[in-house]
Amino acid sequence: MTLRYLIAGALVASVATSPALAQDNTDITVVLSEELDLVEPCMATRSNIGRVIMQNVSETLTELDVRGDEGLMPRLAESWEDMGDGVWRFNLRPDVTFSDGSAFDAEDVKHSFDRVFSDQITCESARYFADTELTFDVVDDLTIDVTSEPAQPILPLLMTLVTIVPSETPMEFVREPVGTGPYALTEWQAGQHILLERRDDYWGEAPAVTSARYVFRSEPAVRAAMVETGEADIAPQITELEATNPATDFSYPNSETVYLRIDSADEPTSDIRVRQALNAAIDREAFIGTLLSEGTELAVAMVPPTTLGWNGDLTPPAYDPDLARQLLAEAEADGVDVGLPIEIIARTENFPNVTEVAEALTQMLTEVGFNASVRMVEVAEHEQFYSKPYPESEGTRLILAQHDNGRGDPVFSMYFKYHSDGTQSGIADPHADELIDAATAATGEEREALWSELFAYVQDEVVADVLLFHMVGHSRVSERLDFMPSIATNQQLQLSQIGFK
Repeated sequence: MTLRYLIAGALVASVATSPALAQDNTDITVVLSEELDLVEPCMATRSNIGRVIMQNVSETLTELDVRGDEGLMPRLAESWEDMGDGVWRFNLRPDVTFSDGSAFDAEDVKHSFDRVFSDQITCESARYFADTELTFDVVDDLTIDVTSEPAQPILPLLMTLVTIVPSETPMEFVREPVGTGPYALTEWQAGQHILLERRDDYWGEAPAVTSARYVFRSEPAVRAAMVETGEADIAPQITELEATNPATDFSYPNSETVYLRIDSADEPTSDIRVRQALNAAIDREAFIGTLLSEGTELAVAMVPPTTLGWNGDLTPPAYDPDLARQLLAEAEADGVDVGLPIEIIARTENFPNVTEVAEALTQMLTEVGFNASVRMVEVAEHEQFYSKPYPESEGTRLILAQHDNGRGDPVFSMYFKYHSDGTQSGIADPHADELIDAATAATGEEREALWSELFAYVQDEVVADVLLFHMVGHSRVSERLDFMPSIATNQQLQLSQIGFK
């Protein structure tokens, strides 16, 4: 099966629709591409969960402004200061209550972080803190000191990742999250919908949206048609094929990087020539403007080009199937079993046309001699392959994934993706570990230079992954709404940023 055939199969005819009627109400419907398996606040950094609860139900101490130039902004913390010796003091906002009526204070902050790092629960947000150990000292109800070891110069930025829950929250995943945000989750019918309703007792300004109902449809054409007919108001993720109406459809460079994670501990990918062959076998350019939108960029790092330390000297691996075959032959001549199975594991609805992309990648690998296959799985099963401990297999698995980093610093990516102890790392390289540790602790030009050096090292020297694309997003927004998608839309959808025309 050729890529051209796969692409042709992906170009589904648009659903016939009629114009939507204007609506007077302030309730909205959001149609997402995949259903939530959890509504747990400490998992809100995962995109499908974050779009629903991040800053809507559950809030963080600080928030990064991606729509303007305000940089790091207060949220539940009104201010913060560097006390020296790795200690940061956070002054908390007074008169804040949770949706259950309880008061917010420093003990809630301490418990939220204790919960994230507890061995009784596996929280996604923990992985962003690398090997930094945090100690919390409650000074008073509205003041908390946080000590980081080693000293963490961007600790206030890291505070954007952990949502705050009441101190009574158990050390287990919750189904009914309690937060300080402007909305409360009032209904969750698995497989049907989730309902958020605006709180009357929210500490901040009341949002314009009264309630938001989230529904789930896997077909992008269906999601787009639902907005066109007025059945939904926002489809955060559609394809370029559906994005045909300038009045409702918006494209934006998002912060997602698509890649194939290689486990270099497995055979045959433990041999660097096999990893090089994987990269040479893929015609990256063939995907752009076909299965993936025009404007998609070829990736040379796990983070987008707007990130600190970006290395402009790096170039994507050239498509060279003859070189791929030669590298496999050399490895086989030295005793590497290049015939071992290589299975691509991809997450259904992870991004538009993900199935077709996974199938095309498999075909390209097969054509140069890899024993490749593909398996599409739902989000919960994908996580079992994506994070440690990795399941054993004959041969190896390549995890097709999409990683988000819109916060401007590689610290949110490089430890858990490339450190030996990283939860989603496929390498164990001492020099990479040294660079990550040094860059994490550094500031200013030194920090920038170390990250740049690390990007080059993992790409050219280690050949850690098959880096593929920096993605472009497309959304459809009802004409009755005043809302513009941003680089954050793939990760969160703040209802308080939505107005009505």
